[in-house]
Amino acid sequence: MSKKADLAKQPEQVSAMFDEVAERYDITNDVLSFGNDRLWRIALRRAVDPRPGDRVLDLAAGTGTSSAALAATGATVVAADFSPGMIAEGRRRFGHLPNIDFVEADATNLPFGDDEFDAVTISFGLRNVVDPKKALAEMLRVTKPGGRLVVCEFSTPPAAAVRSAYNLYIAKIMPLIVRLVSSNSEAYTYLNDSIRAWPNQKGLARWLREAGWGNVEYRNLTAGIAAMHRAFKPAG
Repeated sequence: MSKKADLAKQPEQVSAMFDEVAERYDITNDVLSFGNDRLWRIALRRAVDPRPGDRVLDLAAGTGTSSAALAATGATVVAADFSPGMIAEGRRRFGHLPNIDFVEADATNLPFGDDEFDAVTISFGLRNVVDPKKALAEMLRVTKPGGRLVVCEFSTPPAAAVRSAYNLYIAKIMPLIVRLVSSNSEAYTYLNDSIRAWPNQKGLARWLREAGWGNVEYRNLTAGIAAMHRAFKPAG
């Protein structure tokens, strides 16, 4: 039986759900986003701005596609995910790269020391964490003073016409596509629900400030269907 998590976001449920969709996850996302996910990954890499020698934590790394792009800059990347199936798929695809380390990890209780990373990033995964505010605090803890955080997540289109069209797509069209391309269509029902329940751009910016991050800013991607938030750990 296919596994579907709910908005209580119990870690075991969410992990099992992502285990099931790991093999076809990137293909499904590519189809559902009409290829925009590739553009979002490029924007993410530029915002993280990894440099050779940097140590970067890529949370909710999934199959490691974004981690590999970050590693291509010469940075050392820790690709972390709480789904064993995703980690296994990531190792299968990118385990040969010398500067990526795949780690199973809970974003609310990271197995890393204080002030360990130059940059931390999480793409389309924060809304799946059982306690996202606690996760943001954990990300702050493991980031070096002056280090940066980039969060890319689905958001709320500010234009009413775009917002209406997007809500229609999520409710009516996406489920039809998912049945054709995904190995677990019920999992994407949960993902749709989680998108609708997620705070808008200003709401997530407020969470970042409350967690202790400074210089918080965001920009919309694809008319606000997604948004990228960037923040820094205070240096002092």
